[in-house]
Amino acid sequence: MNKFHSNYMITMKDIVREGTPILHQATENVRIPPSTEDKETLGCMMRFLKNSQNPQLAKTYKLRAGVGLSANQIGLNKRMFVAYLTDEKGQEHEYTFLNPKIMSHSLSMIYLPQGEGCLSVNRKIKGFVPRYERIKVKGFNIEGEEIEAKLSGYPSIVIQHEIDHLNGIMFYDRIHKEHPFKLPENSKSLYE
Repeated sequence: MNKFHSNYMITMKDIVREGTPILHQATENVRIPPSTEDKETLGCMMRFLKNSQNPQLAKTYKLRAGVGLSANQIGLNKRMFVAYLTDEKGQEHEYTFLNPKIMSHSLSMIYLPQGEGCLSVNRKIKGFVPRYERIKVKGFNIEGEEIEAKLSGYPSIVIQHEIDHLNGIMFYDRIHKEHPFKLPENSKSLYE
């Protein structure tokens, strides 16, 4: 029986914390077309992101604001994630990806000057996380249709963070170990 049925509300108690093995292993591909269970789970995940960004609901249910959520962050070994974000131009974006793969990427890199955060990490981690400025991602949507997205800027950063989760990589694994603020030469701040 799926815990994450259509009426279930994900809260912070459902979020798996760093150090849990499932966050450090690659997830398994989801069957396409997705099962009703997977669709309901993705619906719950998206609702969590929207609730977490609503100041009233976030306060009421003690939710930390999130822009992306991967299935392994709620304890499921499934290659799927959702993202709900506003880019640097104020445009709203909503993504649901099953079995995503980065097909190509730019040579140029960008990073968030304030660093990245994660719902599974309850501590502030200092350092820059270099990401590709532009990526092309292929995968499937919630209906099981093949989709392709070309992303740049903030959406590109968020989607790479989520795909990393599905590959068992945490954002801080990408921070330079000896020099947390050191970046590859071809990097610039998202806001430059």
